[in-house]
Amino acid sequence: MLEFRNLLRNLAVVVFSLITASAYGQQPSNSGKVPVTAVVTVLGPNYSAPPALGKTDVIVHTGGQREDVLRWVAAQGDQSTLELAILIDDGTNLGPYLDELRRFIQAQPKATRVGLFYATMGRTADVATFSTDHDAVAKKLRITLGPAGTSTSIYLSLIDVLVKLQSMPGRREILLIADGHDRLRGDLPESPDLDRAINGALKTGIVIHTLYARAGRLGSTSFRVTLAQGNLTQLASETGGQSFFQGLETPVSFTPFLDQLDMVLHNQYFLTFTTRGSNKTKGEFRAFKVTTEQRNVSITAPKRVFLPGPSK
Repeated sequence: MLEFRNLLRNLAVVVFSLITASAYGQQPSNSGKVPVTAVVTVLGPNYSAPPALGKTDVIVHTGGQREDVLRWVAAQGDQSTLELAILIDDGTNLGPYLDELRRFIQAQPKATRVGLFYATMGRTADVATFSTDHDAVAKKLRITLGPAGTSTSIYLSLIDVLVKLQSMPGRREILLIADGHDRLRGDLPESPDLDRAINGALKTGIVIHTLYARAGRLGSTSFRVTLAQGNLTQLASETGGQSFFQGLETPVSFTPFLDQLDMVLHNQYFLTFTTRGSNKTKGEFRAFKVTTEQRNVSITAPKRVFLPGPSK
């Protein structure tokens, strides 16, 4: 049975790699430039609502080159559709936080479809399929298994969820609740599965947010916990998301962080710009930065964008 599960997992990773390689392919114009769209977040100080920004207020650079902004549309109204996946490591102790998570799910706008997943001992369980019936999804939240259910690799489970999201329209985002440890590979400064998850998210434009919660039986040193939290921070910052944690322990309450995440989801934009196409066969990642000269405004965006190779 274990060998069969591993075969299915490896097949899913291969399919994911093949799909994401061409997910955002664009034909270059006569100028050699291609359009690229990314989801970015605009906030005021301390997760407050920002002033309205227009297309002329944002400055885009890729690889040190300033680019032309074609489109800057708030993810509101007809553009507010969101596919939000919540992935929970079953090794965490979420009993005290279930009501907080339920309230967060129930408070989502009607245009948001929420899906619920648990990472359990090396497999990913679909607990609630994506739905706008937020009460029904909230009811599917259950007490986590604790140490006995700890995921062997939260990043492989994350890749499973990325596969489910990559073909869906509109904004696609993930809230990952885990401790960031890679128990399959060992706690290394660089996890290959973490890198694959980040690259897969960047290729398909999926934003990942992380919320730290202790999982499993760990006599973890502060160094190991810091390293694991660093993984979660990297995952969020590279993909344009937010990383939430409170010291080295599970937060006393999730509500302040869930409120901040709610503010993030209500203040996002679709940014489309043009950049030089890639001439590399397998495509390439290019450094990406969005700034503004408006005061007291912060913009969060993916650190890189992916440019597919030339069409055959």
